[in-house]
Amino acid sequence: MQYVMIDSHCHLDLIKAPLSTQKVIDDAAQLGVDKILVPGISPSNWQQVELLSRQNESVYYALGCHPMYLSADISSSLRRLELALDNRNERCVAVGECGLDFYKGREDADLQLEYLVKQLKLANQHLLPVILHCRKAHQDLVKVLKANKPIKGGVLHGFTGSYQQAMEYVKLGLKIGVGGSITYPRASKTRQAISQLPLDSLVLETDAPDMPLNGKQGSQNEPKFIKLVLNELILLRNEGEQTVALKVHYNASSVFDFC
Repeated sequence: MQYVMIDSHCHLDLIKAPLSTQKVIDDAAQLGVDKILVPGISPSNWQQVELLSRQNESVYYALGCHPMYLSADISSSLRRLELALDNRNERCVAVGECGLDFYKGREDADLQLEYLVKQLKLANQHLLPVILHCRKAHQDLVKVLKANKPIKGGVLHGFTGSYQQAMEYVKLGLKIGVGGSITYPRASKTRQAISQLPLDSLVLETDAPDMPLNGKQGSQNEPKFIKLVLNELILLRNEGEQTVALKVHYNASSVFDFC
């Protein structure tokens, strides 16, 4: 059976030749992907992600400052973000991608934390959910979120941790982004966590063109592969195919105000 699906995290603006953005969108639509959410990562791509949403009815966007692409001029960047959010259209449904990334160390931890806190506050001011990125920073991120709880919730994107880590975010009212990592048999910790989490806490994502699925390493990821993520999720769960497919679609729709 073909189900309607939402790719809650896909960087369409980063698709490269030989693929074309329009073909990627069309191929996904043919497999039942009716909505694709494209996060902003810095002021340099905000205009592009908004344009993609204007050109394609299935595409929505978010605006944010990714922790790996931060300018040292924090005042200017955040003022631009505030203005962009003030002037957003109805297809801007979140603040993000924002968060913490200490994968390469903590040298810029203070800068990342300041950016994150201010983006959480902007999300609350504009009554928008957040799209959160986290690598090697779960304890720090949970601490910040407890002090700056997102009023409209959001999604912890690209989750690859344990059940206990995931539940910290679920208790804060966030959804967990389920992507291609669950297609790797060796990712036992993540697969076990996703199998045990409340079904109403899960949303699907690809993070395309990054994060290729098992068996597709070396090629660009695409939103059409969300179907394969859904298939694997169904295998990991006990609720039944239709229940899982309908619920994860509802979960994404309940977080993001798709018009």
